[in-house]
Amino acid sequence: MGRVFMSGKSQTIKITEKAQLVDWLKQQEADAENWLIGTEHEKFLFQKGSFRPVSYEGETGIGEILSRLAEKHAMTPISEKGYIIGLKDGQGGSITLEPGGQFELSGAPLKNLHQTCSETGRHLNYMREITTELNLCMLGVGFQPLWKREDIPWMPKGRYKIMREYMPKRGNLGLDMMLRSCTVQVNLDYASEADMARKFRTSLALQPVATALFANSPFKEGKPSGVKSTRAQAWTDTDPDRCGIPACVFEGDFSYEAWVEYILDVPMYFLHRGDSYIDVSGQSFRAFMDGKLPGFEGQLPSMEDFEEHITTAFPEVRLKGYIEMRGADSGSWGSICALPALWVGLLYDEESLKAAEALVSGISAQQVEAARLSALTDGLDGQFAGQPMLVLAGEMLALSESGLARRQITDGKGRDETQYLDPLREIVTTGKTNADIMLDHYNSGWDRDVRHLFKLYHY
Repeated sequence: MGRVFMSGKSQTIKITEKAQLVDWLKQQEADAENWLIGTEHEKFLFQKGSFRPVSYEGETGIGEILSRLAEKHAMTPISEKGYIIGLKDGQGGSITLEPGGQFELSGAPLKNLHQTCSETGRHLNYMREITTELNLCMLGVGFQPLWKREDIPWMPKGRYKIMREYMPKRGNLGLDMMLRSCTVQVNLDYASEADMARKFRTSLALQPVATALFANSPFKEGKPSGVKSTRAQAWTDTDPDRCGIPACVFEGDFSYEAWVEYILDVPMYFLHRGDSYIDVSGQSFRAFMDGKLPGFEGQLPSMEDFEEHITTAFPEVRLKGYIEMRGADSGSWGSICALPALWVGLLYDEESLKAAEALVSGISAQQVEAARLSALTDGLDGQFAGQPMLVLAGEMLALSESGLARRQITDGKGRDETQYLDPLREIVTTGKTNADIMLDHYNSGWDRDVRHLFKLYHY
């Protein structure tokens, strides 16, 4: 997020040395009074009655949804080779398409959680209006619960074609991640390199707890998948070069330079030139900086090329001018508001951040990876470095609530930001994640038919 939310890109500044990239990250620093919150959330679309996924083409397709949103709400289309592939909403946010037609709102940078939850409500109401007209519905879960990979239509975006061809070379579940998963994320600011390192390390260490709290995808192809977050499972077998827990974050004095080194080690996917994406998958960005990218010898990358490259790294927490939390399943309307609330309370309050750091003091990347696997498999029944996941979730939630209370930011009814943690309080109190509740339904009232999920959990 920082000051730019990936805007201000430049094609004229050529990147020849690592120091330029370090300086770019430093330029995104913001004083605490100017810290903002950016929320991103994805949802599946399906046809009423048949529950089938929605293709791009046709009178009730995704292209039509985008056209109607643009017309009714004065949004600006983003096009690629004649297809509308996204919208600028005119309020600082944008709508984009994931590979399998998942609709994503990339929210505007906002000052508080009341604003970001209001933005979520506005977006979902707009979407519900259009989808109702077209006899469609939206579903907020972490993984497509019914349809197979081959049942999901691909969206007409050039970068996805390149990723589609490269993914199977590096893992078995990358295409599942692309086509059948949905997430909710929050983007947060940092004040300095030291502040970035504290927030990055703490949030990465605690990301498995968020995975457990938001576990909401226990089904795959109509049956229990055997895990609580099938979305998170897909990420474990997508591409080891660009996913998981970056060990550098826990090594010594983590810095901008250490992060840049990590990003430069991630193999490239593509170059974006005009309306086209050029396949350079597997090539080195370092070679590009040396003017030695095969097929592009003598050419140097722009800052825009680097910013695009960062978006092809998929660790559980990512730094790209702001810190992005990536470990949660998508879910209900309330959970979309709860995810940014959890992290804002922890990371934007100094007292809560210090206490959260203490919770994970001395933790290693290997322990976090083990906790990640435990969380996606067992949810809050999992283990985190020998501790019950549920206990740590309760401590994390209490710290977040205290941090939000100290912010003392109220809405028009005098309620502070702690209200958005209500869905998580229920989960911690009962010890049951949404995945647990769905599995209970599946084994009782649903008669082992996951189509009931579409009926009960659509927006």
